[in-house]
Amino acid sequence: MTAVPPPISKTSPQVSTVHGAVRGTLEQDVAVFRGIPYAAAPVGARRFRAPEPPEPWEEVREAVVFGPTAPKRPYSPPLDRLLPDPDVPGDDCLNLNVWTPSPARTGLPVLVWIHGGSLLHGSSAVPLYDGAAFARDGVVLVSVNYRLGIEGFGVFPDAPANRGLLDQLAALAWVRDNIAAFGGDPDLVTVCGESAGAISIAALLAAPRAKGLFRRAVLQSGAPTALPLGAAARRTTELIAKRLGVAATAGALAAVDPAQLLAAQTEVTSGGSPLTGGNSFQIVVDGDLLPRDPLEALLDGAANDVDLLMGTNSEEYRLWFVPSGLTERLSRIKLRLALLKFKVPGATARTYRANRPGATPGELLGALATDLLLRVPLNRVADARAGASGSTHLYEFGWPSPVLRLGACHALEIAFVFDTLDQPDAVALTGEDAPQELADAMHAAWVRFATSGDPGWPAWDASRPVMGFGPGVPAVVSAPRDEELRGWAPYRRNS
Repeated sequence: MTAVPPPISKTSPQVSTVHGAVRGTLEQDVAVFRGIPYAAAPVGARRFRAPEPPEPWEEVREAVVFGPTAPKRPYSPPLDRLLPDPDVPGDDCLNLNVWTPSPARTGLPVLVWIHGGSLLHGSSAVPLYDGAAFARDGVVLVSVNYRLGIEGFGVFPDAPANRGLLDQLAALAWVRDNIAAFGGDPDLVTVCGESAGAISIAALLAAPRAKGLFRRAVLQSGAPTALPLGAAARRTTELIAKRLGVAATAGALAAVDPAQLLAAQTEVTSGGSPLTGGNSFQIVVDGDLLPRDPLEALLDGAANDVDLLMGTNSEEYRLWFVPSGLTERLSRIKLRLALLKFKVPGATARTYRANRPGATPGELLGALATDLLLRVPLNRVADARAGASGSTHLYEFGWPSPVLRLGACHALEIAFVFDTLDQPDAVALTGEDAPQELADAMHAAWVRFATSGDPGWPAWDASRPVMGFGPGVPAVVSAPRDEELRGWAPYRRNS
């Protein structure tokens, strides 16, 4: 049973967790605890293994700075200028942070943030993810680090798969066991993530071992997807091992210097994107933590008792296509080849083209890929949850950034959700004059959802309501771009 926390200090709030006491800081009336370990350092004999509990500590542990981040490299140019990715050295990368109105409070809703980054980048130390605004508005915000790349998602014959996902599960178990000491309600947990973080949450929704660890979930710009445990899932791991001249086993790669392993990983995975493909790491259907494909599981009713808030940005693709020049560089011939690869019906492509007069082949491919990989599967999940006990709400973010003609691109909504538009990292993506009123609206919707399951607009039904967060006042639209949606199976009309 968790000990009753002492009254909050004006200078150094202190909380007792099941592993030991931690001392944080008070920042503008918000108690902040950074770098709390939720699992042991995944090094030595623990490397490539499932997470294990941290060693308890006797003295009060200082929790005032962000803990070590998982081994990773910065984004490649030009994305490194748009998506800063702090690197904190050290072995204890399985740590988390807590922002709370006060540990002396009780029963507060909890929002657990799982960052994105293609399972290769990111951490909880990104300034955009500052949880002060959530704590200001009565929500305990927890942000989590987890293992990335080959350390977290490499596939081996002699190690458990989905180790990064197991890390997230361990962090959620820590929240269940400890969050009451920080003022949160362990029965009122919402897990929220963007991109790879949303994909991870979709997998957790389908994982029987995650049942009961959260009541609600938010999927921002990430849809349920996983690879079968086969050759395609092993490919990136095997290419890295081949480059290093060792066997593609956890035992062999554990003996490789971490810096060399990271360098080989960067060489193998560079050059692709979530939309264009390339060598990457994916969550896999391992038959253990994830017994079946998460999209199939959700379509069959998995997690129907969990409230869901899901959505996309209207021009996700522009984060990758515009800075790289692909919007202008892609030829009509390459567009046709891509449409064949993705099995896009000719009538569907013609509809998108007609709705975007003047679009380049790259812009047309980006719009199609955004809907195929994100919007369509999320709509399918929403439709399958008709009659479920858990509510379902959808949104679309459409405010266009003026920076580099990025438009309503991938990751742009994060600073609005966190109400961190004043962060320099946010300005790099949004520009100087991003509308604070839009941040107020989105942030308030996420607070309402974490608190009650109702973000403030109608739940999904046959009219397909979608809240549009774009220029001007947010507004609900019924079945937006329905003509385009009907071009995809299973929405295609029979005629």
